[in-house]
Amino acid sequence: MNEALTMDAARTKPHLPDAQVVTSVKHWTDRLFSFRVSRPASLRFRSGEFVMIGLMGDNGKPLLRAYSIASPSWDEELEFYSIKVPDGPLTSRLQHIQPGDEIILRPKPVGTLVVDALLPGKRLWFLATGTGLAPFASLMRDPEVYEKFDQVIMMHTCREVAELEYGRQLVEGLEADPLIGETVQGKLRYYPTTTREEFHHMGRVTDNLASGKVFADLGLPKMNPEEDRAMVCGSLAFNVDVKAILEGFGLREGANSEPQEFVVEKAFVGDGI
Repeated sequence: MNEALTMDAARTKPHLPDAQVVTSVKHWTDRLFSFRVSRPASLRFRSGEFVMIGLMGDNGKPLLRAYSIASPSWDEELEFYSIKVPDGPLTSRLQHIQPGDEIILRPKPVGTLVVDALLPGKRLWFLATGTGLAPFASLMRDPEVYEKFDQVIMMHTCREVAELEYGRQLVEGLEADPLIGETVQGKLRYYPTTTREEFHHMGRVTDNLASGKVFADLGLPKMNPEEDRAMVCGSLAFNVDVKAILEGFGLREGANSEPQEFVVEKAFVGDGI
């Protein structure tokens, strides 16, 4: 695993329109990496939202994709978590960025994975696969989440154990965080699983919800619309399957304009980027 590449002097004046400077890069596996960039002084966003980022294409036009902001709204920089696709139009190039490089960032955050899109409840479930963890990396570090919910459960599924490392380090560091450690303590439950490599918890998010295994393992009651709220971020197929399960529990899909019991991020960046 490569150590994080850092560059304190990376905050130079951008040369591209809407550009931000890369400040650090970390490669977690041969398929996953995260990076941080400078934050526009005027950018305000709600934890869980996404922006359009990218690079200039060979044709001189911006090549942009929607990326959830993985850092919380109070962070001085912006963090992103990405898959690497060898022949992907964007990530085949984005994976090679270094501190001091520039990326294009359109500072117009949007998205449905915000606490304002949910009705008040007791428990908040974050349901993700792969890099769908990114918006929850933001939300798990937001004090407002813990002020509004008694418990927060992060369910995250990857194929192999190494692919869980970004999330594991983030979660394990939260209670020691000087800013929100006390707020998080005792409220966050982490339930990582794998689908291919042997691990202490295995199986897809959908299977563990439908079978009730996750409720038994965590000592929690089955989801119900009176107490439980959920946010979903993964592939299109994952979103469709989880939505059906949540509706089976009696939860209704909401939006910014009409809060309900669960929300789904429809702009998730999939494996073809």
